[in-house]
Amino acid sequence: MTVLASGPDAMHTSGAIAEDLGESAVMVRRAFLLLHKAGLIEQRKGPHGGAKLKVPAKQIGLGDVFVATEGDWLVLEDKAVSALMKKVRGDAVAAMNEHSLAGVVKRMKKAK
Repeated sequence: MTVLASGPDAMHTSGAIAEDLGESAVMVRRAFLLLHKAGLIEQRKGPHGGAKLKVPAKQIGLGDVFVATEGDWLVLEDKAVSALMKKVRGDAVAAMNEHSLAGVVKRMKKAK
């Protein structure tokens, strides 16, 4: 997401991002699928395809990215514990959303 936020108008291929991160392109494409389903990125196929942010980086909270990519949430049979865990998760997502993707990119650039 930080790569996409650093060049918001360009289409970024999964291969280029994977190479930049030292990861596999398959892993990046799987993440893209989740982020696309959440409405955070748009994707295009073809020679000029790739992915880019659908929403401005200032409007994407870290909690939004977490929710988009987290997978199945912990399921507990005890209703009291389950309710408490749901509240803790909600509080954590709200705390993460106090920080935007744009803020992360800004901090990364400062650290260089």
